[in-house]
Amino acid sequence: MAITRIGNIASTIPDDSIQNVKMSNIVQSKNIIINGDMSIAQRATSVTGNTAGGYTTVDRWNTILTTAGTYTISQSTDVPSGSGFANSMKFDCTTADASLAAGDNMRLQSKFEGQNLQYIKKGTSNAESLTASFWVKSVKTGIYILELEDKDNSRTISKSYTISSANTWEKKTVTFPGDTTGAFGNDNARSLDVMFWLAAGSNFTSGTLSTTWTSTTSANRAVGQVNLSDSTSNEWYITGVQLETGTTASEFEFLPVDVNLARCQRYFERTTAVGAGSNYVNFAAGVVQSSGNASYCFLWKTKKRANPTMSSTAASTFLNENGGSYPAGSSISFGQINTTSAQCDLASSSGLTQGNGALMKSNGTYNAYIDASSEL
Repeated sequence: MAITRIGNIASTIPDDSIQNVKMSNIVQSKNIIINGDMSIAQRATSVTGNTAGGYTTVDRWNTILTTAGTYTISQSTDVPSGSGFANSMKFDCTTADASLAAGDNMRLQSKFEGQNLQYIKKGTSNAESLTASFWVKSVKTGIYILELEDKDNSRTISKSYTISSANTWEKKTVTFPGDTTGAFGNDNARSLDVMFWLAAGSNFTSGTLSTTWTSTTSANRAVGQVNLSDSTSNEWYITGVQLETGTTASEFEFLPVDVNLARCQRYFERTTAVGAGSNYVNFAAGVVQSSGNASYCFLWKTKKRANPTMSSTAASTFLNENGGSYPAGSSISFGQINTTSAQCDLASSSGLTQGNGALMKSNGTYNAYIDASSEL
């Protein structure tokens, strides 16, 4: 027995229970995938008319879409019953492409830093196998491809899985052997991509599927892949994505929402107006630098992977509050950008008094936002 203090509460806990607490709360997350339960969607919950992919809705999941139809991409509440999931990611084909050109393709992709993957021991004789598990559902049955791509050493491996029953949630498990060739860089750069193929032209299907680690050959990456884009009736859902070391899949690792959000915010953070029922919601405090400009400091909730790229809604969606005056923004810019903060300069044509304190507010809209992105 041992006396253990948790917060301000002292308890007597058996030694073996203490060990269990340590194992469950201190050990690094077993799941390489970030936001595999599709619960965090800072940018949007639905985007229509998508023809070019990108980071659209669910955090940490990028869509590659190269002239392979048009899609609505959304965070859905359609999930496998009794699984514990609240969300999935949904792809709904709205304009079909039944005859793919050679280079056409569509993939769902997640990217990872090399410094988070050193325990896999890739490139050594002790390289770990990796097992992916996930829930998937589609009206389009048939063969789909899941690929791992080593970006440091231009190596790939692809495995197939089959959706057997239309419109039915199915759990899939795919195991990849360890790769003794090519180590991941021990840095914050992109080392590994995990890719779910959804459509592929002949440039990616005309060879033999690379089911063992090998140098990247485009023709061998997605052999056998069905074309999800061949009908506007097609939809594809996924949730519960887990990638872990070993040759067997364990139960999905659910993380608290604050932990999951912070992991996502390392790569992307949206600062938005919060609060309904009134205009002029506060964004930041600052100081008037001149009669036409006020400066504000934004401190990130989570330290970024690298100095982020800044973007925002139009300057006119913000106000400079200054001594009872609320002039609208006329231009917006960012400087002093680093992994923990950035300076935002909001200009207004009039109504500012140099040296006064200022508040940056939303201008009668709840869609105003400022984005900091350090995606891989």
